[in-house]
Amino acid sequence: MRFKSLALVTAASIALAACGTDPTDRAVSGGALGAGAGLAIGAAAGAPLLGAALIGGAAGAVAGAVTDPNKINLGRPAWEN
Repeated sequence: MRFKSLALVTAASIALAACGTDPTDRAVSGGALGAGAGLAIGAAAGAPLLGAALIGGAAGAVAGAVTDPNKINLGRPAWEN
């Protein structure tokens, strides 16, 4: 069950990762989206919420930082509009 939750958090974080064109913006937004996804998946799976949010946030931040904005572009971050 723990592996399934981790896999779902990772997949959701990568799928949702990162708005912005700057790697820092993408890491921040990916981390926030990943933490939210991890929290939701952790709640649904009955996992400890803090741990799920931390794992999701870390996965989202890494995914946001390493993805190319030319391949995955969800637009400018809300704080820059």
